[in-house]
Amino acid sequence: MTLWIGTSGWQYRHWRGKLYAVGLPTARWFDRYAESFDTVELNVTFYRQPSPTVFEGWARRAPDGFLFALKASRFLTHVRRLREPRESVDILLEGARRLGPHLGPVLVQLPPDMAVAPDALEETLAAFPKDLRVAVEPRHRSWFIPEVRDILRRHGAALCWADRRGPRTPVDRDWVTADWGYVRFHAGNASPRGCYGEHSLATWLERIRESWPRDHDVFLFWNNDHRGCAPRDAGRFAAMARAAGLDVTHAPEPDSLRVG
Repeated sequence: MTLWIGTSGWQYRHWRGKLYAVGLPTARWFDRYAESFDTVELNVTFYRQPSPTVFEGWARRAPDGFLFALKASRFLTHVRRLREPRESVDILLEGARRLGPHLGPVLVQLPPDMAVAPDALEETLAAFPKDLRVAVEPRHRSWFIPEVRDILRRHGAALCWADRRGPRTPVDRDWVTADWGYVRFHAGNASPRGCYGEHSLATWLERIRESWPRDHDVFLFWNNDHRGCAPRDAGRFAAMARAAGLDVTHAPEPDSLRVG
């Protein structure tokens, strides 16, 4: 098992004095991030499609082995609600393919008020090429039925395990629907507020170890960026995983990062 450790984005001004040294120009933040992590989840693709030159620029600056995970457009998921997905998927891939060997998985995050639509999910997954890893994050409980699980398995798509506060996203479904995994950490319960405690991280590590074989990739992204929790928590998790004998991609030493 290789655990790909990263955060959801890197352009956070409140990471100054934490991951980024005070005075480090914003133009160099990605370079500093890529010194610390081997993968990142791009949320910008959810809000708008970057120009081809932006994708090409990321590809040029990324070190060997670095992977970008892309969030599918909200036009596909929140406006069209997976209806007639082909054009939206093609637009995303027109840019994403410019990342070349740095292209990682695509995340299809569904609206929290979108009830189950198996036919639309089937059509959407069929619109993606078979060589691309796709994860799906449902946020309505009606999606957690055997029919949806079978659709995901048929297309080799991963069910995204998402740790959120509140009832909107179930996290108690241990479905492994592909030979790889995708996990998102949105908010812990430790101090400072939003950070994850060591017990919670250890519990998640054990859950992941029990769910995927050692020869599978699992992508893990921390989205609790406030107070600099995300890079510190990702570093803590990586250290725990290494101590447990797992293969882990590059992550910073947690003691080198402060939060708050």
